[in-house]
Amino acid sequence: MLLSDMPKKKSTPKWRSGCPLNASVEVLGDRWSLLIIRDMMLRGFRTYKEFLGSYERIATNILADRLRKLEAHGIIASERDPSDGRKLIYSLTPKGLDLAPVLTEMVLWAAAHEDTAGQTLVRQMRADKEQFIAAVRQRWEGKTVRSTGK
Repeated sequence: MLLSDMPKKKSTPKWRSGCPLNASVEVLGDRWSLLIIRDMMLRGFRTYKEFLGSYERIATNILADRLRKLEAHGIIASERDPSDGRKLIYSLTPKGLDLAPVLTEMVLWAAAHEDTAGQTLVRQMRADKEQFIAAVRQRWEGKTVRSTGK
């Protein structure tokens, strides 16, 4: 049996502690990862170029790093663009879509306590949170890729 034929062990992340909140922070704790997920959920972004065009102007090296990390954690998946094999198309995995309620609550919390823009979005969320989250999931139906990651 060749080394390449051996099944790969699924490595478990080494967290600083066993606390579930700590694990969440280690996976999602930097602003860029959260903003990438936001842009996928709320703006439908799927390509590297779209992420580069986001409001916050992420640097190319940081974007590439965060996309790799999100994919390694099974939050997003990538596949080659059928029309241009050099490009990747990113999709939220079911694990990534499960973050919709979390991001919704974060938006609502910030809108309640900070001076923020996006009040149309906030009103939609407040009017019917469950319907808003269902709409996010529905938009990604058929676009979601099963993760082979952790």
